Amino acid sequence: MTEKKIRVGVCFGGRSGEHEVSLLSARSVLANLDTNRYEITQIAITHEGQWFCGANALESLNRGSVADLERVLLLAEPGDHYLYTLRGTDGNFHLEKRTELDVIFPVLHGTFGEDGTLQGLLELNGIAYVGAGVLGSAVGMDKGLFKQVMRANNLPVLDWSIIDRSQVEKDIQAVIDACEAVGPYPLFTKPANLGSSVGITKCRTRSDLMEGLMEACRYDRRILVEKGLSNPREIEASVLGNDQPQAALPGEVIPGEDFYTYSAKYLSDNSQLVIPAPLPESVIDEIRRIAVAAYKVIDCAGMARVDFLLDRQTLAIYLSEVNTIPGFTKISMYPKLWEASGLKYSALLDRLIELALERKGDRDRTEFVYRRNA
Repeated sequence: MTEKKIRVGVCFGGRSGEHEVSLLSARSVLANLDTNRYEITQIAITHEGQWFCGANALESLNRGSVADLERVLLLAEPGDHYLYTLRGTDGNFHLEKRTELDVIFPVLHGTFGEDGTLQGLLELNGIAYVGAGVLGSAVGMDKGLFKQVMRANNLPVLDWSIIDRSQVEKDIQAVIDACEAVGPYPLFTKPANLGSSVGITKCRTRSDLMEGLMEACRYDRRILVEKGLSNPREIEASVLGNDQPQAALPGEVIPGEDFYTYSAKYLSDNSQLVIPAPLPESVIDEIRRIAVAAYKVIDCAGMARVDFLLDRQTLAIYLSEVNTIPGFTKISMYPKLWEASGLKYSALLDRLIELALERKGDRDRTEFVYRRNA
């Protein structure tokens, strides 16, 4: 008998400044999922947050037109793992079952996909899904909260301060004074809840700092101001697993620009990825140890890419962030590091789906009704 295919819904796009990066990642994931093992449903999420399905949903969303796709919904009810087609016009809508799914693979970077919000919906539905749960996603996403948790667990991070957008709008001069107390220039301004270097500015002067704060305010109400290193090395580690995660050999990013900006990552060919990173074995071991420790502290599952800054002179290691849905483009470090460690791209996707189903099996053991002993 032919083994039944696992029904996988791949989500991409979304309400995020990383929408376009998500489409690049999804293209690679869809190209490498084994169609002999999986029945794949493409789920395109627009900038406005509407869900659509269709055989070529990725291409349609990439063109900016969803006219040939079907509007779909996933209900927040446990056990109902169907995507429903939304039918009707003029406010007279009804739902029709479209397809049942076994697991969701979110290829969504940034807000409303990587921050615990989508994961909350999937938890309510009770379906298996790839990656961290609500807690790990939310803590990993918020750079300020992540740093607080790391420092509380004696894991090394650079000094920082969190600024609210309302503070910037009320008294930017007072904010600048507070930011300069974090440390000497360079300082970095970052939206607390975004990735792919969107909205990040390296600030060498007060003028840079003012511009950086205004730029970061475009993308989040919480702004991270972080002490910079004058000439750091950028190191990345890939972690895989649920309760017993493992880290691949780390790699080094040599940015084609002043730091690893959005354009350096996705728009130019000037950056280099060095795999494995040319580092002493003791430093590699410590990076892998810290990566796994950070992963476990915030209760990650499935996958994460853990980013580090390394002082070029002292080799001091600093955690930068944990990306719970790392990039999966053709140039992304996460799959490249695992491939260098002996796990090919398609096999990595297989393992992530296995981990998602394993995590759901563990979650299903939890009782949600209190039964008092007689």
